[in-house]
Amino acid sequence: MRKILLSVLVLYGFALNAQQVLISGFIIDGSNGEKLIGANIYDQVSKTGGVSNNYGFFSIGVTAGDSVELIFSYIGYKSKVQKLSAKTNQAINVELASGNLLDEVVISAENDTPIDKRNEMGVLTIPVKQIENMPAIGGESDILKALQLMPGVQSGNEGNSGIYVRGGSPDQNLILLDDVPLYYVNHLGGFVSTFNTDAISNIKLIKGGFPARYGSRLSSVIDIRMKDGNQKEFHGSAMIGMVASKISVEGPIKRDTTSYIISFRRFMYDLITKPVSKIVFDGVGIGYSFYDFNAKINHRLSDKDRLFISCYAGDDKISFRVKDKNTNETSVMENSTHWGNTLAALRWNHIYGHKLFSNTTVTYTRYRYKTELSNNTKAEDYTKTLYNSYISGIYDLNAKIDFEYFINSSYKIKFGGNGIYHTFKPGVTEYRIGENNTYSTDTVFGNYNLKAKEGAIYLENEFSLWKKINFNIGGRITSYYVNDTNFYFPEPRILTNIIITNRFSVKASYALMQQNVHLLSSSGVGMATDLWLPATKIVPPEKSQQYSLGVAQTLKNNTIEFSVEAYYKKMTNLISYKEGAIFTGLLSDWQYNVENHGVGKSYGIEFLFQKKAGRTTGWIGYTLSRTTRQFANLNNGEPFTYKYDRTHDISIVWIYNLNENVNISATWVFGTGNAFTLATGTYNIITDDGYEEVHIYDGINTFRMKPYHRLDFGINFHKQKKWGERTWNVSIYNVYNRQNPYYYFYKNVDVYGYTQRKLYQQSLFPIIPSVSYSFKF
Repeated sequence: MRKILLSVLVLYGFALNAQQVLISGFIIDGSNGEKLIGANIYDQVSKTGGVSNNYGFFSIGVTAGDSVELIFSYIGYKSKVQKLSAKTNQAINVELASGNLLDEVVISAENDTPIDKRNEMGVLTIPVKQIENMPAIGGESDILKALQLMPGVQSGNEGNSGIYVRGGSPDQNLILLDDVPLYYVNHLGGFVSTFNTDAISNIKLIKGGFPARYGSRLSSVIDIRMKDGNQKEFHGSAMIGMVASKISVEGPIKRDTTSYIISFRRFMYDLITKPVSKIVFDGVGIGYSFYDFNAKINHRLSDKDRLFISCYAGDDKISFRVKDKNTNETSVMENSTHWGNTLAALRWNHIYGHKLFSNTTVTYTRYRYKTELSNNTKAEDYTKTLYNSYISGIYDLNAKIDFEYFINSSYKIKFGGNGIYHTFKPGVTEYRIGENNTYSTDTVFGNYNLKAKEGAIYLENEFSLWKKINFNIGGRITSYYVNDTNFYFPEPRILTNIIITNRFSVKASYALMQQNVHLLSSSGVGMATDLWLPATKIVPPEKSQQYSLGVAQTLKNNTIEFSVEAYYKKMTNLISYKEGAIFTGLLSDWQYNVENHGVGKSYGIEFLFQKKAGRTTGWIGYTLSRTTRQFANLNNGEPFTYKYDRTHDISIVWIYNLNENVNISATWVFGTGNAFTLATGTYNIITDDGYEEVHIYDGINTFRMKPYHRLDFGINFHKQKKWGERTWNVSIYNVYNRQNPYYYFYKNVDVYGYTQRKLYQQSLFPIIPSVSYSFKF
């Protein structure tokens, strides 16, 4: 039946194609040559349109005739009207010029594809410029914190950049940087994300209505694209902030042919804390640092071929060094923990005529967690050495190819496939003990490497019937091979958008998805201890089904958008640590120390009201939801509230352009408190040492923290100088000093001579003012 339906649709597309000619090409920023992703093309004659893809390429079918008038537009840029011959297929490149700060959104908003016309659901985009104008601690704008302000997306603990989408956990988010998956995306224990906005051009979050081209995760896709580099002239920027300092440079290697961008960011406090701690703590050096390095080269081989090389490296490091010197010997003890990502990508774009576009990508990515402890003692006649290390990580080699076939303005097909070669290091521990460079103990144990192979092919059919009913019907077939076991899984996807009136539509979607990697995280507050492990026969891949239904409407010439989406998601084969279990790095050990075959359910309704144009922009988001987990051996087999379940979640974002030089912004968030487990009583038992107190619990996550709410405020002062533009940013985090709970604890206190147990709240961040200075040249 499906083959018959597909054949009918293809024939329908070719029939329409006979009456049309194709106009294709790239839409770029006229000032720097950057490709504009998601730019709009609108045909005034046929009243149809399209958007540019992730590489700025577009292809649109227009009614054959003497001429056609196309409107090209993009938020923040002046619209461009271009008259073209409509007698034969042709290729063009369109350059758009940036608009005035106060008028730029108004200029383009009327011609942007309205939300009710977009053949997508559960998709959120925030322009990088808008993120940079929002309040930020130390002036360090954060992509993930901005996404947390959208409905259906929640943060974890106070100040955390973790992303919890529609009841999912952070490992269920597919986070792509230039098509390469990242496994860990936080610094400072989650306070700052790894994404430097100076190097980013586009951000898209998909939380429902998943296209078939995306897979391997259950809850969301965060597709982040790096800048290509200025092809016209050299530019740079730098910032000195209270969280980090950064610098970026970009420019042409060969004008209009080859360009580059290099960006570096570093946390600077360790340069101060190390020497100061040595003085304060008598020779003890303590430091913490992180860095992010982005680089990219963009080369135009021909009008039909483009080559991109991009890379990223980021690391966090905590170090502790003690030097003890006396008359006979010197002892140096060093302890360090570092973790981070490395990735590299090579991509080739090719255009086959006017209809077929391809992107071939080869990538490498690595996530590593490593801790080292050494103690070296030196004297005149001997040396002693003690060394201990632990390393865990995941290494991926990935090759994929994607095609887009533009039959006409009403029908487009996307298809392709990918293969991933995983190498897991669940944990390797090394011990060395020796004297005078001779080791009496030299031992390595743990699981060295575990290989797994993952592959997928997909097909998407995007088409429109009578310009009123739009579909994206497709599917994905995945294969996952590990330990002589092969998991095959079909993943059907369907999305429909029915246009009821000129500015109002109804949307619905369904997606079945599979995830082949598991994440084990420490339940404590400490630093990163994320362990990525493969699905196995004992702990099989996680799966999810999600149904969505919603409405979308645009108002006031497409300057205001309103949407409502309801969803229901069921997840199976979830895992959780068994009570009291620990992981020692052995593969068989972790499989038998987790509860598996868990079930998660999440359902809710999301509202988003967004103003996109004028001096005042921003949005109001509200989510009403419920999320549970259920394991056979936890909570007596009964469902319990997920830790990050929030019944109510509200966010308000307000940005006001006072004039060309000053913009003001504020954000306010409110959320139901996180669920947590609290002892309801105690009793004493007799032991050999006397008495031991035992806590009594009445289920998992049966209590709630106080509601969370916070107001942030920011203001940017821009000024044009002879050498460029400088910006002062002043931000205030938690303006009214709300004492939000981070965790709760019991403490025994004396009350009139009697010992009483009381519950106390620990808060983390009070009001925090910050300032930063940045400049562009």
